[in-house]
Amino acid sequence: MTVRAKRDYSILGDGELAALCAGRDPEAVRHVLTTNNQRLFRAAWSILKDRAEAEEALQAAYVSAFSSIGSFEGRSSLTTWLTRIVINEALGRVRKERRRRAQLDAAGVPVLDAYREKLMAGSETLAPDAAVAREQLRRVLERAIAGLPEIFRTVFVLREIEGLSVEDTSDALGIPASTVKTRLLRARRRLQEALAPEVHEALTGTFPFAGADCAALTARVMGRLGL
Repeated sequence: MTVRAKRDYSILGDGELAALCAGRDPEAVRHVLTTNNQRLFRAAWSILKDRAEAEEALQAAYVSAFSSIGSFEGRSSLTTWLTRIVINEALGRVRKERRRRAQLDAAGVPVLDAYREKLMAGSETLAPDAAVAREQLRRVLERAIAGLPEIFRTVFVLREIEGLSVEDTSDALGIPASTVKTRLLRARRRLQEALAPEVHEALTGTFPFAGADCAALTARVMGRLGL
């Protein structure tokens, strides 16, 4: 009996990956999900500022993306294409919530603030003292970033935390590269008032979305896609 070699999806180009996903190759879909989950979750959070809402937006965006992934033309990277879909989904939810609140306010019904800070704790096991210190630092960072105006916050998350280039950020948000640079500069200036320079290295550890969180989301999306 011949044993078929397992395919290495990490070496495939975006166009080939998209084509396999369009053909509902389960492992190709799983690869795209696990590769992009954290970045896309952070993008959704940067707009919604709520973990549960960000996860819901991400799931909905994935379902929408995979239903039309056959139309992916490779004009940008697959990750940038997905980021744009997630951002549009999150912004759509913000607009919908604003309309809902406006309707309720007009009717004289008190509405609670829809943006709640449910900040995530790290999933890795640390010594008690180190875990407490790391959690405190993470909360300081996340609160400071959450306090940025939305137009600055999303650019900051994509550029500084996710490491997207100016061009990819511009493409994902649909704004000029010069605007990306200006908003990032202003975001940095605002954060300098709350954060010491040495905390910068800890930024990549904020908003963790890996391990069990990543696996659970991947399983839910795969289930919704019937894979």
